[in-house]
Amino acid sequence: MRLITESYLNQVSRWPQTGRHILAQYDDQSIVVYQAYRPAIGYFAATHGYFGGEFNFDRMSWIKPNFLWMMYRSGWGIKTEQEVVLAIWIQRWAFEEMLSSAVHSTFIPELYPSETTWKSALKESQVRLQWDPDHHPSGAKLERRAIQIGLRGKFLANYAKDWILHIEDISDFVQQQRQNINSDCAQLITPQETVYSVSDQQTQKQLGLSAWTE
Repeated sequence: MRLITESYLNQVSRWPQTGRHILAQYDDQSIVVYQAYRPAIGYFAATHGYFGGEFNFDRMSWIKPNFLWMMYRSGWGIKTEQEVVLAIWIQRWAFEEMLSSAVHSTFIPELYPSETTWKSALKESQVRLQWDPDHHPSGAKLERRAIQIGLRGKFLANYAKDWILHIEDISDFVQQQRQNINSDCAQLITPQETVYSVSDQQTQKQLGLSAWTE
């Protein structure tokens, strides 16, 4: 497995406990995002290195850079049609483009002049942004917010075929670690993640990111 992993307990002590933050595994060229699919779609993607076959390009597809947020949404890979969990390395510049193009899925008065302006932007945008409560490995809701990004249209087509560097089926790893969820999670291993810094100030403001320094 290509993912860099570390003890969950080691990491959680370094993560912000509140606010809106992008937690992710990344380097100068790439960032890892996660998706979970039924076997026909997941196996095709892991085998071919892109999305095709039964993948539906006519509906919005959501990516999540935070592993534990994906685990919550997929039930650690045991929810129906989310059995195959994929780690997807995409080009970092493409991720930045997604962030700069994203429109919030809910109206935020501080960011949009009016609700009408926001609705128009949302209708036209091919990238949707959503902040939801992050979750403990057990599923308990946390104060910190986790990001997920919805793609459609040309953005989805580019993501599915052109922006992907590598896809890995991590379903076995997910099921192994699901056994390590207990009251203290002392044995739990998760992908190593740190707070992703967005350098462009306008994008920071647009996303509603919280300030964070280690």
